[in-house]
Amino acid sequence: MSLLREAEKCITNQRSHAALNAFITTVQNSGPWREQVRDAELRRESGKSKSKVDGRLIAFKDNICTRDFPTTCASGILAKFTSPFNATVVEQLSEAGAIIAGKTNLDEFGMGSHSLNSWFGPVKNQRQYQEGRILSAGGSSGGSAVSVATDQCYAALGTDTGGSVRLPAAYTGTVGFKPSYGLVSRWGVVAYANSLDTVGILAKNTSRARDVFRIVNRHDPRDPTNLSPRSRSRITSHLQQPALLSRMASSPLRIGVPIEYNISELSPSVRRAWALSIAFLKEQGHTIHAVSLPTTKLALSAYYVLAPAEASSNLAKYDGIRYGSRSDGPDSGGQPDSYLYAKSRGDGFGPEVKRRILLGAFSLSADAINNYFIQAQRVRRLVQCDFNTVFRAEQPMAPSRQRVDAELKSKQAEVDVLICPTAPSCPPRLADLVETDSIFSSLKAYTNDVFTVPASLAGLPAASVPVSVGCRDGGSRDADLAGIQIIGQYGDDELVLKVSEILEGKNF
Repeated sequence: MSLLREAEKCITNQRSHAALNAFITTVQNSGPWREQVRDAELRRESGKSKSKVDGRLIAFKDNICTRDFPTTCASGILAKFTSPFNATVVEQLSEAGAIIAGKTNLDEFGMGSHSLNSWFGPVKNQRQYQEGRILSAGGSSGGSAVSVATDQCYAALGTDTGGSVRLPAAYTGTVGFKPSYGLVSRWGVVAYANSLDTVGILAKNTSRARDVFRIVNRHDPRDPTNLSPRSRSRITSHLQQPALLSRMASSPLRIGVPIEYNISELSPSVRRAWALSIAFLKEQGHTIHAVSLPTTKLALSAYYVLAPAEASSNLAKYDGIRYGSRSDGPDSGGQPDSYLYAKSRGDGFGPEVKRRILLGAFSLSADAINNYFIQAQRVRRLVQCDFNTVFRAEQPMAPSRQRVDAELKSKQAEVDVLICPTAPSCPPRLADLVETDSIFSSLKAYTNDVFTVPASLAGLPAASVPVSVGCRDGGSRDADLAGIQIIGQYGDDELVLKVSEILEGKNF
């Protein structure tokens, strides 16, 4: 298929799938995309394509700044904001010939697990019950996942803080890849939790995700959390050790299965998909090893202390004066600024964002910081140590004083990657999520991240791939699709993508 026909098909699908609400802003009525595609077609015919995404439509989550499209973060407080610059990842993909397909819908400021908390309305999963009842698309990058699943773009970028790329991928039957923290620039990405946010990639298959990753996996001096060339060289030299280099060839891999992830809440179809995926890898000649990650049970609690704390700080600037839409209204008691702050933030933020701001402000307060925030940071370090204990490759960026004790490591089966579910169940119905009490519904949504949060706390690369188990769950169509997650050691992104390619799309 020619690039122009492919692009036109994407635009047509954007119109035909508009009811799914995957996009906030599309390319349909703005930008010279047709001329850009034709130029890319000419470059391809002459053998001078800029990259494998040259002339392809790439969607961007609407918390990634773009100069030619609004950047709203799906929030009322930024409903009228257009960035004066492009984020680094937008620049990198544009230089590679990619064309912006539009800005995708999300949970407000990335806070949610079902893409319900959007100023522009919820994202709807393309997979539906036979009766036509709509399923959750996952969050917060639900719009990016649905846009990929319905061929409204070639690939899409999202952000993953605690699973916001991998969970939507599992729910929509797409591939979702979260790189190692610090490999991809966050400059120009609106922050939710700085120490956790990672730009991730959603695509129909691993090959496309890899193509996009290799373009954005570059040093950016504007982002202080982005790895320097020296650090990148350190990772590369570490992974090129003879004992590790053979893993990328045809040699068998050591696959780890975390026993703590086998929770009672796992739905039968997800449990079966996990078991069949493990059996398939064993048939391919890889060895399977049970491993223990004892701090896993504390990871979710730690995450929901750390992430809101950072969010509370990051969102303080949206006050209607420095940033954000300003609410109208009279001054109050001779304190116009105080009234303006309260009115603008009260009107602009949705209930979930307000909830997390309050939670974060409390955990950072003088009375609570030692019992909550500091303890959560300690749990985070323990989660990192758990992973370092089970992986055959050492954490290349850890200082020598933080290396795992050899005796402790000898008690575990050293593995190359971990295999586990992405989500504990199939996507729920949207109606079930909005009918329940809002606080109970939020707490239930938080538990959806139980399998994705540990890798985020440790900054590890992880991918979710769809597998089919050939069964029905709750009478839903396509419920046999489940997301299986592959987690690797820090910097081992290419190995994660290799295993992802082995598993993706398997029909058991």
